[in-house]
Amino acid sequence: MITRARKQGDSYILNGAKMGITNGSVADIAVVWAKDDDGEIRGFLVEKGTPGFSAIDIEGKFSLRASVTSELVLENVEIPAENMLPEAKGLKGPLACLSQARFGIAWGAMGAAMACYDTALNYSKNRIQFDKPIAGFQLVQHKLVHMVNEITKGQLLALRLGQLKDQGKMRHPQISLAKMNNVHAALEISRIAREVLGANGIADEYPIMRHMNNLESVYTYEGTHDIHLLTVGRDVTGHAAFA
Repeated sequence: MITRARKQGDSYILNGAKMGITNGSVADIAVVWAKDDDGEIRGFLVEKGTPGFSAIDIEGKFSLRASVTSELVLENVEIPAENMLPEAKGLKGPLACLSQARFGIAWGAMGAAMACYDTALNYSKNRIQFDKPIAGFQLVQHKLVHMVNEITKGQLLALRLGQLKDQGKMRHPQISLAKMNNVHAALEISRIAREVLGANGIADEYPIMRHMNNLESVYTYEGTHDIHLLTVGRDVTGHAAFA
């Protein structure tokens, strides 16, 4: 946490930068997490147009092209002390938000996987090679069965996580497990689906490459695959392996 918030009278002065912020230049209000004078992580509301606050869009993206992604820059941004979130203290505040997002990703990744699988299945039934649909060949059936097998496991994992959430029993290592597993599975499924379509798999007539590119980003954001792996590892072993 490099961004700092320095108390000055009835205001806070914020300095720092945040990368990879969805709709950063579109939003009217940003929630910025920063360390205060005591080294405590606090949340602050920063309004668009505040002097010293700017958002720079990241250009040339091959992924997440449906939304704007920005860098937020704070240079001596002065905001009223009342803009500090009163109940959010420490990492618990931002991590609670991330837990909700990661829960949603576990489901969303399966949605992308299902789109890729359905595309590959329908394509294989209509693509004729050697006088029959390629769906009739063993290797293609192997790919399709592997995809639907992984989707079914991912759906069951997300469903159980949702049940635990409804019961108030969901734990963050369980969220990490679901996010890690389902995104990894979905990315693999998108690549297998692309194989089934052959050269047509890279055409924008089909959604596979769009999902594959987006999943490459999802593999990293809201906690990288490796960090979630170590989070689960810590929960399983009782030993933290973080650097």
